[in-house]
Amino acid sequence: MDDQRELQPIVVCRDVHKWYGNFEALKGISMEVKLTEVVVIFGPSGSGKSTFIRTINRLEEHQQGDIIVDGIELGHDVRDIEKIRMETGMVFQQFNLFPHLSVMQNIILAPMRVRKWSKDKSEEIAMQLLERVGIPEQAYKYPAQLSGGQQQRVAMARALAMQPKVMLFDEPTSALDPEMIKEVLDVMVELAESGMTMLVVTHEMGFARGVADRMFFFDEGLIVESGTPKQIFNDPQEDRTKLFLSQILQH
Repeated sequence: MDDQRELQPIVVCRDVHKWYGNFEALKGISMEVKLTEVVVIFGPSGSGKSTFIRTINRLEEHQQGDIIVDGIELGHDVRDIEKIRMETGMVFQQFNLFPHLSVMQNIILAPMRVRKWSKDKSEEIAMQLLERVGIPEQAYKYPAQLSGGQQQRVAMARALAMQPKVMLFDEPTSALDPEMIKEVLDVMVELAESGMTMLVVTHEMGFARGVADRMFFFDEGLIVESGTPKQIFNDPQEDRTKLFLSQILQH
């Protein structure tokens, strides 16, 4: 990859607005994310974090502003939306695995259908990814036979199987029991350290402190403050950021 390409942000959001009826959920969000950067988005419930991350691959449609992923502008052209979805892996709060398919079948479905890979190639990559997330022995089980933490790691392997350029995480640990959170965060830390570009909506401040390049604090559909973890944790500038951190860091 040439240096010029390295310098170009892979995700560009400019003045992004989103309404639900009369309610404005996003009030002009602007953010650029470079290749290999890890961005953590945090804030109270209802602040627009999940809505924002879901606009990046058109799970939610924005009504105003620009979203550009890997040089492709997100408009109404279905082909562009499909291209962007091929390059952005998504991991949700709920694992969204197909219950009637085995772990292996869940992972190889999209690569075979969308990337048009052979079954052999898809299965080989799936096994490598299951090794990477630490559960190769679960390949032929069904989701209901797995713990929540294991299901979330399968969901991560499934997203990675498409070999995306960007990974989006929407509160990936919030539905998990406390003892399972670490096993999922460990995989996310490894991903970040391997150079994956990541946008992560999370309340896991230890993860943010350890892995994020930048953090964005959302409240009421706005970015209230952004900075490095050091700036945000040691010297937050805005009262709303200070209040939120004081509440969340006590727990």
